[in-house]
Amino acid sequence: MLIKKILVATAGAAIAFFTVLGFPKEVSAKNFDEIYVFGDSISDVGNAYKVTRGESPSNPPYFRGRYSNGLVWADYLAAKLKLKSSTETNFAFGGAKTGNSREFSPGLLTQIETFKATHSSADPKALYIVWAGANDYLGGATDSTAPVNNLSVAVKSLADAGAKNIVVVNLPDLGKLPGTRISERSNSLNNLTQKHNSALAASLNNLRQQLSDINITYLDVNSLFNQVVNNPEKFGFTNVTNACLSQAKICDNPNEYLFWDNIHPTTAAHKLLVELAFASSKPAPQPVSISTPIPFVMGAIAFGAGTGFIIKRQKAVKN
Repeated sequence: MLIKKILVATAGAAIAFFTVLGFPKEVSAKNFDEIYVFGDSISDVGNAYKVTRGESPSNPPYFRGRYSNGLVWADYLAAKLKLKSSTETNFAFGGAKTGNSREFSPGLLTQIETFKATHSSADPKALYIVWAGANDYLGGATDSTAPVNNLSVAVKSLADAGAKNIVVVNLPDLGKLPGTRISERSNSLNNLTQKHNSALAASLNNLRQQLSDINITYLDVNSLFNQVVNNPEKFGFTNVTNACLSQAKICDNPNEYLFWDNIHPTTAAHKLLVELAFASSKPAPQPVSISTPIPFVMGAIAFGAGTGFIIKRQKAVKN
C-alpha cells in the first residue's frame, strides 16, 4: 500500500511537470527490441560469477550471480520492458571501472569493445544502459576527469556503432555507503560524487548537441538515493545506513534495508528504483534544450520535491 501511494503521487507530479513544459500528456510507445547493459556490480547479472566459477559473489548469501539478495535493477527493468535479462545482453562486471582494464574485471570501455566485436552493428531499436564510475573513486581516483571522459567515450562508441537510445546513470553519494560513511574518506567521496555528476551532466549535454540524432538520456540516481536516505519511512525502509549482511550474518528484515552489504543495495532497493521509474502510465518526449540540465531518462524527470523517474517504452527510432 505504501509503494502504491508513492507511485500515484509521483505520477501526478510527472504529469504536472510536463504540463508546465508544454508537452503532450500522451505519446504512443512501443517496446524496445533488446536491452544492453554495461557497468559494474550494481548491474551485473552473473558475469563475474561465471568467470570465477561461482566464487564471487558466492551463492548463498548472494543471489544467482547478483551482488544482492535477489534480482538487480537491470533484471527488473528488463521485465518491465518485457525483455530478457541475461549475460548474453548484459556485459556489466563486478568490480569494473570505466576504462579499458582487461584484468579480472573488464572495464566499461572493454565491455563495449567486446559488444562491438560480437555485433556487426548496434540495434537502433534497442535500449543501451551505461552505469559505471563508483569503482574508480572507491579504488582511489581523486579526480573526475578521466572517469567522465571514459563515460563520454562509451556513449560515442555506442552511437558510432548504431545505437540510438542510450541511458547514462550518475552515482549515488559514495561517502554515504555503509562501508564508507564512517571512514576518513567519506567527505571526499561525497565531493567527488558531486563533481562527477555535475561533469557528467555537462558532458552529456555537449554530446546531445554533437549527436543530435541520438537519444542520450541521464538518470539521476543520486537524487533518488538522497531522498530515500533523508526520508526512509516514506519508501518502506527502516535502515538506510547499515548493511543487512554483516560478518556472514543476515538481518531479520532485509526488505527494510537499503543496503545488502557494505556497498550494494538490497533487491528491495533495486526494485524500488524501477518501480519509481514506471510511476507514470504516460510516457513523454525528451525536454527541449534549456540552459540548466534536467535529469531525465526516456522522458524522465528529476527526482526532487516528491518527483520520480519515468522510463517508458519509447517509440522505436527508425534507421
